[in-house]
Amino acid sequence: MNRPILNTKIQEFINKNIDSNVASLLLKKNDFEKIDLKDIAEQIEAKKRCKAKLPTWYNTPNIYYPNKLNIEQTSSEITAEYKSKLINGSFIIDLTGGFGVDCYYFSKLFDDVTHCEIDKNLSDIVSHNFMQLGVDNIKTINTDGIEYLKNTTKNYDWIYIDPSRRHDSKGKVFYLNDCLPNVPKHLDLLFEHTNNVLIKASPMLDISIGISELKHTKEIHIVAVNNDVKELLFILNKGFADDIKINTVNIKGGTTETFNFLYASEKSAKPSYSLPQNYLCEPNAAILKAGAFKIIAKNLKIDKLHAHSHLYTSNSLIDFPGRVFKIIEQLPYNKKLIKRVLGNTKANISTRNFPESVSSLRKKFNIKDGGHVYAFFTTNLESEKTVLICEKA
Repeated sequence: MNRPILNTKIQEFINKNIDSNVASLLLKKNDFEKIDLKDIAEQIEAKKRCKAKLPTWYNTPNIYYPNKLNIEQTSSEITAEYKSKLINGSFIIDLTGGFGVDCYYFSKLFDDVTHCEIDKNLSDIVSHNFMQLGVDNIKTINTDGIEYLKNTTKNYDWIYIDPSRRHDSKGKVFYLNDCLPNVPKHLDLLFEHTNNVLIKASPMLDISIGISELKHTKEIHIVAVNNDVKELLFILNKGFADDIKINTVNIKGGTTETFNFLYASEKSAKPSYSLPQNYLCEPNAAILKAGAFKIIAKNLKIDKLHAHSHLYTSNSLIDFPGRVFKIIEQLPYNKKLIKRVLGNTKANISTRNFPESVSSLRKKFNIKDGGHVYAFFTTNLESEKTVLICEKA
């Protein structure tokens, strides 16, 4: 941690140049004796990334920023606040503290928070920032969280851990035991110090793989922000062996879409199917990530278009966790017909269970992106390729 960065004049310079071109700043004369312009530029670049993601930090004076990778990897305030409200108690330890955003929100609901961070520089930065933020119930420790647990007799109401994927792991599918720390390997150690574990996993993790690796999983929360899945949260309770509750949430603006179900119920659900009716329903990203393809149709009493299309239809307008469209026209997948209706126009194109990509369809039919028309290229229950021309309901 380069403390001269916190000099008043340097902080004023950072704030004054927050919207400046960083590359051009590096070409200017350096008027500061004890600090390199490159270090100042790194602070500006990191702070910029916090404006929308971490507004509390951005708007607090004298915050010291780590490198931009730490900012990219940290939870946003939106997701940190969400996860903090899932748990409660007096004592919690974060074994992989990072930039401390999650701990900051835990501190609002717990009496005592322990932040473990193996990187000394980052640990020092977080300790300084908590003082600027006026937080006094978080203890920062520069240590490996797993090693700390091995050498303490303390018990906690909750243990929180956010393992990072190893850089040398290969392939699109990965496991929690590919991460650092290896949570499945250390679960018994965690449960020696708590009955409750909260794990933040990458959105890339396959939920079924996570379940197979983690015993005592009680709940899973799939958290999306503006229809972009940001986090998978696994809640483990010592000794729990019943059906797992899946909670999907899509936070957008001032509204939150939710859909919850039991994991086993998706396999046994028997949805109904139908040709397109008056309305088309497209699930949000959290529901699609959860694999709630059949249970959502059953629970909301709507019909699927096809077993593999994951689009739904109904005669009446319903409150649906995703986007709902009024179907204006149904077209068979006929090149001449589609060109006559959509060619040389603007439309928002989506494909579901369809053999061609959006880009190839745009090129084939000369359809520009945008406008108020939504065209869904999909397959119906009779296995016919079809195009649904819609407008937002």
